Amino acid sequence: MTSFSARFWGVRGSIAAPGPDTVRYGGNTACLEVRCGDAVLVFDAGTGIRPLGVELAKGGAVDLDLFLTHTHLDHICGLPFFAPAFCAASRLRVWAGHLPPGRTIRSVVGDMMTAPLYPIPVETFRADCDFREFACGATLTPRPGIAIRTAPLNHPNGAVGYRVEYAGRSLCFVTDTEHRTEGRDPAVLDLVRGADVMIYDSTYTDEEYPRHAGWGHSTWQECVRLADAAGVGRAFIYHHDPGRTDNALDAIAEAAARLRPGTEVAREGQDIQL
Repeated sequence: MTSFSARFWGVRGSIAAPGPDTVRYGGNTACLEVRCGDAVLVFDAGTGIRPLGVELAKGGAVDLDLFLTHTHLDHICGLPFFAPAFCAASRLRVWAGHLPPGRTIRSVVGDMMTAPLYPIPVETFRADCDFREFACGATLTPRPGIAIRTAPLNHPNGAVGYRVEYAGRSLCFVTDTEHRTEGRDPAVLDLVRGADVMIYDSTYTDEEYPRHAGWGHSTWQECVRLADAAGVGRAFIYHHDPGRTDNALDAIAEAAARLRPGTEVAREGQDIQL
């Protein structure tokens, strides 16, 4: 069977949360590595992309595609520390599908890497960097045999959900989206329907959600409900609130597994085999 796998390098949302209470699940912000055969796909460039870059650099030059759900800081702030971007022999394609007309992903990254916010400009990247915009809703084909479906998410300033289809299997990365209080979001439901793996924004609990309505995030209980409604195989609770301790996530993991056996809370360093 053709190899199809994923690894979590960052599982937090909003801001990195290092410390003694986040050791087991990890404190880095969003970053997911996906391997489709020899192809390397990366989703989001939060602080977790720094250790990923260190690991990739051990093998020399890389050729990869980086897909951004959106460009809030917790999802892009690791990019200036991504080692392959500074390797002249590496090739990076950076994809974004949430920006309004007139904005480009290169200009957004360039704005972040501009004084007085950051001392090193984006022009310092030595890799062959190709910044690409796409229309959300399109199906992307970054490599032969890989299809990536996209769909809009309900998040301030917009965000994109991804479904990677490869070798007859599928993985969905749906983070930074707010669920509907009545019924399912049809775009999200269609995107994840029948997926082998779904990684879903579970920042809050149902009890916490009313205090954060309009902030653009969902709950772990909605992750379970959506997985049931869409006939998902394995569901992963993701984008943990920075204040959520390891012990609190243990409790969520136990409750989620009771509601839907096989549901897991994403951990930094955790591997998924499809």
